[in-house]
This record gives sequence, structure tokens and C-alpha cells, in this order.
Amino acid sequence: MDIKGLKIGNILVPMPIIQGGMGIGVSRSKLASAVTNEGGIGVISAAQVGYDEEDFESNNLAANIRALKNQIFLAKKATNGGVIGVNIMVAMNNYKEHVKAAIEGGADIIISGAGIPMELPKLIKDFSIKIAPIVSSLKSAKVILKLWDRHDKVAPDMVIVEGPRAGGHLGFKKENINMSVEAFDKEVVDIINETKIYGEKYNKEIPVVVAGGIYDGKDIAKYLKLGADGVQMATRFVATVECDASENFKKAYVDSNEEDIVIVDSPVGLPGRAICNSFVEKTFKGKLNVEKCYRCISHCNPKITPYCISEALINGVKGNMDKALVFCGDNAHRIKSIVSVKELMEELKAEILKA
Repeated sequence: MDIKGLKIGNILVPMPIIQGGMGIGVSRSKLASAVTNEGGIGVISAAQVGYDEEDFESNNLAANIRALKNQIFLAKKATNGGVIGVNIMVAMNNYKEHVKAAIEGGADIIISGAGIPMELPKLIKDFSIKIAPIVSSLKSAKVILKLWDRHDKVAPDMVIVEGPRAGGHLGFKKENINMSVEAFDKEVVDIINETKIYGEKYNKEIPVVVAGGIYDGKDIAKYLKLGADGVQMATRFVATVECDASENFKKAYVDSNEEDIVIVDSPVGLPGRAICNSFVEKTFKGKLNVEKCYRCISHCNPKITPYCISEALINGVKGNMDKALVFCGDNAHRIKSIVSVKELMEELKAEILKA
């Protein structure tokens, strides 16, 4: 099939592919800029993005805000001003401060999930930055579209529909994670139709992007034919030369088998998909010691949380795999080698054209 670029208001990129934001530190400027330079949209995750700043332990918020602005600057510089997005979880502490930093840093799009981004339209109302909520169902899409319409008189610039096959935190209850592909595809179509109502009301095209379990060009073509405007992919971009994570983290993907991919309980309050290792096995057996709280999640209580998610994710990006939580999508086991972003994007393009 022919490839139509992804248009988000006045933004147009040639490839309808958004690289999903991955924290902590898995998608920063190096990966995001590489994806943008190959025609997609690269995304920096704001989750504890300053994990390697000297004052991260003592001055967490300032370190993260400084690092986020710097990572956006580096990505924009590497792409000669190309399109760069930032993923900011609603569940994060200091959400407003991170949104402000993304705006001041020069990001083009804020993608926001892990909760309902009720405040986002107000926070960006005086700026030209685009906003895109992540939804997991028609119900959640209706809630956000209605709230933004009623309270802020705006509609999203893009809607991302993330299914239960995604990596990391999932917007589904455990009993719904095994939703059939057919059921999810119906949700996608319903959300596309619902979004069109608000697009017509506000006289704007609102692209709908599908995420979760998308592995190759055939998958991308399927959703484009279904009526979506693009896809968001994360797992495939981990096993790339430019991914900001450690080589050990990337190797965990390459070495994984299908049975290694499991569902874990996250302190965020959502189930998550990860690669089983010695750390994950310990979490299955009970609560681990939490020696320090980074106050990363608004409703996390270190006295009762099963483990510190920041510490576990930082261990992963640094390569300390015995103490690491390695989030991944359900297709991670299909990855057999580490390639460049250019090679991956060319492969995906060829597969779409053949579909």
C-alpha cells in the first residue's frame, strides 16, 4: 500500500510512525532524534529523565526538569529542529512542572497517559504545542473528549489508542489483558468514529494512532487500512544501536523467549508487561525493601509498595539486570538482533509498501 505521512495540525512527517516514550531513560535524545531523522516522530520519556544528573538523589525535581529541557534541546539540535514529542504520565508527581518544562524546552507534542490528563489543555492554552491523550477504550476516549470539550472548549490534536499487548504500564485490569485482537480492533474503529465527531465540531482533523503489539509493516498497514492515521511503536526501538538504554537492557530483549514475558504488579497501580528475571521473580514472592522514595508517582506509598519502580527501572537502563525491571511489549521475544534505527525504519517502510 502507499504510505501517507502523518499530519498533526501543521506538523507533517513522511512516516506514520511514532516511537513510544520509554522510561526511565530508555528513550531520550539519542533514540528520539534518530527516529525523527528517519521520517517518524521521536519521543522522549519524562519519567525520571534526570536519573544520571549529579544531584538526582538530593534535588530530584530540579534534576529532572533540567534534564528534560536538555534532552529536548539535544534532540532538536540533532534533527535540525525536527519534530520531537515528550511523554508525560499523569500519574507522575509534579505533572504541571514537567509539562511546563516540555513547553519551555521546545517540544512539539505532549503525549499523556497513565491517567486522565484533565489539566493538560489549561496548562498549554497559551502555547502552540500539540497535545495527545493516550486512551485504552472507547469509554476512556469519550471521557477525555467530553471533559476537554466541556471545560476547555478544545479537542485533542491527536488521540493514541493503546491496546493490552503494549509494554510497560497497561491501562487495563488484569482480567482484560487477554482481550482478543478482534475486540481491540473494534474499539479502534469506534474511537476513530467518536473522534471524528469532535473533529467536525472544532473544524480540525484529529489523527488517531494505534499502539500496543505492533511489530512489523504488515501490522502497520493493517491499522492504516482500518482507518487509523498512524501507529506508535516502542518495543522494536529498544533493540536499536541508538536506544539510550544499556547494552544489557537491549540484550535482554534479544535473548528473551515468549514464556519469559510476564505481567507484573506495578506501584503505579496498574499491571505491567515485563521480561521475567531474578528481580521480577522476587516481586512475585512478596514485598521488597524500599530504602529510598523518589516520590515519582503521586499515589505511591513506600510503606506498602511492593518495590521501588524508579530504582528498578534505573537499574535496567544502567545495565544492572539482577535488580532491574525490564518493561517490554508482548512481541519482544521476536527480536533477534540489534539494528540501527535507519535499518529498522527502512524495513518497516518496505513491509508497508508490500502489504
